[in-house]
Amino acid sequence: MKPYDVIAIGELNVDLLLNRIDGFPEIGKEKFAGDMLLTLGSSTAIFAANSAALGVRTGFAGMIGRDTFGELVKRSLRDKGVDTRFVIESDACATGATIVMNYGEDRANLTYQGAMDRMRFADVDKELFALTRHIHLSSVFMQSGLMQDLGELLRYARSQGVTVSLDTQWDPAETWNFDCRTLLPLIDVFLPNEKELMALTRRATVDEAIREVVPYLGNAAVVKCGSRGSLLVRRDGSVHALDACLNRHVVDAIGAGDSFNAGFVRCFVQGRPLEECQRLGNLIGAVSTTAAGGTGAFASREAVVRTAREVFGQEIDL
Repeated sequence: MKPYDVIAIGELNVDLLLNRIDGFPEIGKEKFAGDMLLTLGSSTAIFAANSAALGVRTGFAGMIGRDTFGELVKRSLRDKGVDTRFVIESDACATGATIVMNYGEDRANLTYQGAMDRMRFADVDKELFALTRHIHLSSVFMQSGLMQDLGELLRYARSQGVTVSLDTQWDPAETWNFDCRTLLPLIDVFLPNEKELMALTRRATVDEAIREVVPYLGNAAVVKCGSRGSLLVRRDGSVHALDACLNRHVVDAIGAGDSFNAGFVRCFVQGRPLEECQRLGNLIGAVSTTAAGGTGAFASREAVVRTAREVFGQEIDL
């Protein structure tokens, strides 16, 4: 038995969340937000924190600055039950930060990358691959150092018998320089949303984008479609559509995709059928929308079970 079920490798930053905003920002004009929250940010960190809340033995490997935001990040991860022994503190750059402006189920982000952009595969302690069953990666376009070494990292994980899930997230530069033919065969579970998949493949529809990646899938892909649920895609080209668990009173959608990933991967590392992984992913993604900040709905396993029962009428055993 390895000490970790999952180790997340990726970006770390804080999020400054603004809700109930009085219109869109305009140059030279002032706007008001009705709510503000400073919290643990980054897709990979939200995944890790929520995985731990679901009972997954979770560690994290990333880079932060030796500063106040970095202290907040490490403390927040530890408070969520995530092991931070592989988090690197740098004196050369500051911890990243994102201003998140929420508008219903959509948002606008402005990010200072800082330390997250500096980390390379050479900085990562290779011991962690012997200590975990699974590696999760996300937001690779925001981490130019890690992106340069992505193929090397994936090949090393495979050589160590470690399974991998990857969620590219959005490419802020919109160049979408991701070699599907080379990289997808090394990934056990590919987790884009529909807009990202269409951008990655330069296809106009989700169906066309799916057909483009199927020949290269290492095992499976799951395409997240927001309020329309998700699509489980197997290597044989078969697609299993699953409706979303709809929340009629969304607080915010920050981290819903990352929470989906946490639910899916929890089942995956337990060796459950992919359709079961998809069902839990849909539910956990929906649970995330019931509180602010991506991790707000995951105070404890008991809180997640209660929300699933009371809001979505589903019983889950965590």
